[in-house]
Amino acid sequence: MSELALQLADVHKRFGATQIIRGVNLDVRRGERHAVIGPNGAGKSTLFNLISGRLPVSAGRVRLKGEDITGLAPYQVNRRGLARSFQVTNIFPRLTVFENIRCGVLWSLGYRYAFWRLVERARDARERAEAILEQINLAARRDTPAGVLSYAEQRALEIGITIAGGADVILLDEPTAGMSRSETEHAVALIRRVSEGRTLVIVEHDMGVVFDLADRISVLVYGEVIASDTPAAIRANAEVQKAYLGTPAPESSHA
Repeated sequence: MSELALQLADVHKRFGATQIIRGVNLDVRRGERHAVIGPNGAGKSTLFNLISGRLPVSAGRVRLKGEDITGLAPYQVNRRGLARSFQVTNIFPRLTVFENIRCGVLWSLGYRYAFWRLVERARDARERAEAILEQINLAARRDTPAGVLSYAEQRALEIGITIAGGADVILLDEPTAGMSRSETEHAVALIRRVSEGRTLVIVEHDMGVVFDLADRISVLVYGEVIASDTPAAIRANAEVQKAYLGTPAPESSHA
């Protein structure tokens, strides 16, 4: 069994004549929290779309836990144990918080579409959904329509949906964007909890969050990884300072 949860080998992405991803090589170890940082337009979200199957790669290979997943559809990638969130909150606003989580749970427990089956009788799905609600601190909002949650609560719910299917590799795309400092602190604590025992790849602009959470950091600039190392090494890397950070990154409060 591969020690790598995720491996990108010379991955390219072109849109017509425009090259967005330029030969990315990236190794993410099992159980690691790995951050991808870089300036706007560096190709970070495109990279997530390539990994999760939303976009086809133009060249190169993507491997998940040693298995080549290049060219698979998003649902096929998901069934192999990878789930992702999005920059824009992606929930079912008219369903309750509990129903949103249960939707994510059902398929992973073997339930398939059947008009004669009453989902309310699925005790295992209910129990697993309720456990996730506790984990993401939304148990008290169980019966609330998701559309009336606060922004931070909706982001927490989306993280809950991301892990509901039981994926052991999770991709979070700017999970703290638009949050206040206190909301960000709660989000970081949540991400730390839900990524325990899983592999996490996170795109994030808040350097405080990145240096708090990440075991390793990769820096993407104009579609190329210019450095991939520990937070301390990235903080001290002159090329990274020049290309992106500009000034020394903040010290982690958990350092």
